[in-house]
Amino acid sequence: MFTGIVEQVGRVTHAAEVGGTLTLKVTPERMWPDLTLGESVACAGTCLTVTGWDETGFTVDLSRETLQKTAPHHWQVGARLNLERAMTAAGRFGGHVVSGHVDGTGEILERREDPGAYTLRVRAPAHLARYLVPKGSVTVDGVSLTVVDTGGPGGSRADLAPDEFTLWLVPHTLEVTTLGDWRPGTVVNLEADQMAKYVERLLAFGVSRGPAVEGSRAAPPPASRPLGTPTSPRTTVSHGEAEA
Repeated sequence: MFTGIVEQVGRVTHAAEVGGTLTLKVTPERMWPDLTLGESVACAGTCLTVTGWDETGFTVDLSRETLQKTAPHHWQVGARLNLERAMTAAGRFGGHVVSGHVDGTGEILERREDPGAYTLRVRAPAHLARYLVPKGSVTVDGVSLTVVDTGGPGGSRADLAPDEFTLWLVPHTLEVTTLGDWRPGTVVNLEADQMAKYVERLLAFGVSRGPAVEGSRAAPPPASRPLGTPTSPRTTVSHGEAEA
């Protein structure tokens, strides 16, 4: 699990595809001395497993599923990637719950510089738009960000399309991540809030029903009793007596 707080930026320094799997070497600004084989690192918001490393960088493999769900420009030699190692139990929860499982890609539609911040307008895939709420969380290229405004039902701005939302970025975020490279037309990795997806799934199955077991039938609900109806008598056993 990750929190969307980028630790550093790395660069893709080698890429080779074999049998449908893309192998990358990623060179961080500062190589972690305690990185281990099999560890998870979020690269541009994509949870990838470390398959090897040396003193300059580490290697990861990307499956076809990962390549289909993510922005292809991230995996080209020379691309800059936001990097975050998996959260430890002793770490600070600085962002929000991020799985590193990218849901799809979005597009930067507009970038405007305002006093003290940059305002971005982003288009999300139609199937993700329902998870975006004003002042909610979204992960963009691995960075935990707050959604400012959204369009569509339940949105906060009527001038935005149902699949559009806005972000405000402070200068510090632009300095320590790749977000300063974004321009209109840039394709970005998006991961919607996990909590929203779990709630939707629960509602789809009906949260009022108990856990279903295959082949079993739900027990009938207990019969209701009119108010004031006495309960069935109970036998009271005093100290030293045996129950008949």
